[in-house]
Amino acid sequence: MKEIQDIILRYKEVDVEKEISTFEGLVTFSTSFYKDVSEIYDALTRLKNIERNPTGFDFNDAAILGLLVRIWKILKEIVFYYKQNNGDIIALLDRQLIETAVIAKYLLVKGDEAILDYRKCSYKDRINMILHSKKNPEFWGSKPGKRLTKSIIKKLEAEGLDINSFEEQKKNRWRLQGKSFYEIFAEIEPKELYKHLYGLPSEGIHGSWNDSMDYHLQRNDDGTFSVDPFYQPVDIRVVTPILRLTHDPYVMWMKRIDAEDTYLLKALEWTQIINAKLFNSFESAYELYQTKIAIKEEKN
Repeated sequence: MKEIQDIILRYKEVDVEKEISTFEGLVTFSTSFYKDVSEIYDALTRLKNIERNPTGFDFNDAAILGLLVRIWKILKEIVFYYKQNNGDIIALLDRQLIETAVIAKYLLVKGDEAILDYRKCSYKDRINMILHSKKNPEFWGSKPGKRLTKSIIKKLEAEGLDINSFEEQKKNRWRLQGKSFYEIFAEIEPKELYKHLYGLPSEGIHGSWNDSMDYHLQRNDDGTFSVDPFYQPVDIRVVTPILRLTHDPYVMWMKRIDAEDTYLLKALEWTQIINAKLFNSFESAYELYQTKIAIKEEKN
């Protein structure tokens, strides 16, 4: 794909090691790199084997494709707020990106039976709405209620389902194959990553006390608290670890749709190599940056 080739060629004459040797350079380079990764992901979702899929994709393929599109859409938003140095908003997005990437990989590993269950589990609230409508006609008998019910039934019929198609999902409490997200995560990724990549960021979603102390309050000398009106700054520690999770689903997708291409696989491998370089260079660049700040403060 030419757009991916153009991205890779832009880096041909770039001395990556030099660019990321300072903290300022690391921030500048990573901003462009993350954006380019999101564009590569975007392009890959438009990849298709015409012989296998002359028009579009069936329900099970489409379920995976929708998750892959969601990954690059969220990543592009994260890049936007990364440029703004706004960690507070990224904290609301990174957990969604992790969930999407992990579920996509899980479904690609487990196959069509799991994908069908994933599709069915998404109907939980819609099925409950239909059941509720029979007991509470006040809203559901109105025109808006009837339109909503009709749209749900139309979706079900398109997939060959009805309200009696969900006994297994009810038995499993509407969890994908009866598993918690932690169990799904631990099956396909190192489980020790869960608490670092997914557990702590959940505080940004739920608004925990620790989140408030870390990002929204200042501790005064007398032990009391005041407002911290500034957004939390960001660096590569926010995005680089997540890209470790987003890589595999795109590789596996190409294999699933019989559209594997050596150049595209190498392009994805390149993103992993550069991402690892960012991670490995951070500590030395950050320490140098902190030293410069300390010297500057001493002079002032």
